Amino acid sequence: MTAQNELRLLPWSGPEDKPCYLSTDNRDGYMSRLADNIESEQLETAAELLKQATETLGDEHAGPEDVQLLAKELTGALRDVLRVATSRGHLLEVSGPHCI
Repeated sequence: MTAQNELRLLPWSGPEDKPCYLSTDNRDGYMSRLADNIESEQLETAAELLKQATETLGDEHAGPEDVQLLAKELTGALRDVLRVATSRGHLLEVSGPHCI
């Protein structure tokens, strides 16, 4: 079993939007792979939204509704990416220093 400071923050929320954590020594286990795949999808979605934002904000015909929808989607993507960064930052801290 992993120590408390080695819990992995999962890329989804639990009830009442509370964080979910995974405690495992097996980084190749089903839940670890599932979390990796979801994180990958979240990062891909964020990259696509960034392209869309560039296009929308550069479009002189984009209306307030378009910009408002874009802001809502970007907010969700930013929340997901922040959770991934936090989780991966903890994983880096736990695994120790790395040589560059």
